Amino acid sequence: MPKTVSSLTPSVVADTSAARVSVSGMAGRISLRARGDLSAINSALGLALPAKIGGRAAANGIEAACLGPDEWTLILPMERVAPTLAALAAIYPDTPHSAVDISGREVTFVIEGARAAGLLTIGCARDIASIGVGEARRTFFDGATVVLWRDAEDRFRMDVWNSFASFLARTFETGCRELAAEAA
Repeated sequence: MPKTVSSLTPSVVADTSAARVSVSGMAGRISLRARGDLSAINSALGLALPAKIGGRAAANGIEAACLGPDEWTLILPMERVAPTLAALAAIYPDTPHSAVDISGREVTFVIEGARAAGLLTIGCARDIASIGVGEARRTFFDGATVVLWRDAEDRFRMDVWNSFASFLARTFETGCRELAAEAA
């Protein structure tokens, strides 16, 4: 039976002894691309953007992940998206960049529990252990492009486009049941 997943309706996808997967509520997201001197952008954000791919930084209610040499995803409260975009637009003439509101594009899964990393290996070829706590990476999960945030040894967030969310939810359901059955 198809499972409908939406960031407009936070829910639990699977909850077993192995792992718990849930859908978090809607968050503001900005895709930011920039090169060169980032000091004006950092000032506008009130946050020093991480320079290392996979690096994360957080300040003033904004969380940033560096996904490429000139690419960041910003996570922030929905009510902060418009003012943040306005602050970035104000510096555009002197600091060219691209800042796009992508808030409605993605769903965030929260994957946590003793076997959370193991659950991710069912669909991700990347070595999950190589992603340190406090890092984020763009990768693939069961054919879908995702951003994987590692918040703790046993807690991850996965951002995925809405169009893949229901498919991945079914994958997570199956994986949680299988991992729980292995432990039994």
